[in-house]
Amino acid sequence: MKILIFGDVVAKPGRKALAEVLPRWKKEHGPDFVVANVENLAHGTGATSKTLDELREAGVHLFTSGNHIWDKDSRALLEDQTQNVLRPANYPPSNPGVGIKTFSVNGATLVVINLLGRVFFRESADCPFRTADQLLALLSEVSPRSIVVVDFHAEATSEKVALGHYLDGRVTALYGTHTHVPTADERILPGGTADITDIGMTGLEDSVIGANKDTVIQMFLSQTPQKNMHDTAESGTVVVNAMLLEIDDAGKVTCWQRLHDTVMV
Repeated sequence: MKILIFGDVVAKPGRKALAEVLPRWKKEHGPDFVVANVENLAHGTGATSKTLDELREAGVHLFTSGNHIWDKDSRALLEDQTQNVLRPANYPPSNPGVGIKTFSVNGATLVVINLLGRVFFRESADCPFRTADQLLALLSEVSPRSIVVVDFHAEATSEKVALGHYLDGRVTALYGTHTHVPTADERILPGGTADITDIGMTGLEDSVIGANKDTVIQMFLSQTPQKNMHDTAESGTVVVNAMLLEIDDAGKVTCWQRLHDTVMV
């Protein structure tokens, strides 16, 4: 099985770039399943049905998210399981949606889990370590031979690295999202789990992690909130970051490759 995984796709430039790159990468790498994080999809924060449709038409099968998924009216998207939108599983259970989803891919069972970090977040989500334990315990009873992939949407690199080690040998792959800057530490951990601290974004290169650079700089200079932070150009050079995961019939990771491209949109 081959799984192509995109980190945070940011606003219209990110959507346009993914739609351009994905068909080419599908021909080149032949992924069986495509995942993208969409918490910044619609004008930099949140997602809408229309923006999700753009990625779905490009070939994305599943959408993970993070703390910004609530920035648009997301309740209907999360409650409708046919939308295939995950929110972090360690949010309180009273919230709409789910943080885990199971698929049948090429005769194998693929499970994707979405978790939110706690370090440096204003949200007080439940412990992602214990939530992962609970979900994996349930999976071991229902489908013990599942391929399990985890999107850990977290700020602190230490928390991401720690969860990777904690789940090593218990999940197939764990990758970080949220910080938008790709890390160069892709590796196979001793227990066989593919791990990377952050995939990086698909968004405007001439920006501050996808947001308006001038507005963000003014925020740092003034230490006051700034409006229109996500009013960025709709065209320009876009960086595209993704990971290609290959798993053999025995469930062993045989490839964990970082993909990168730049396109004009």
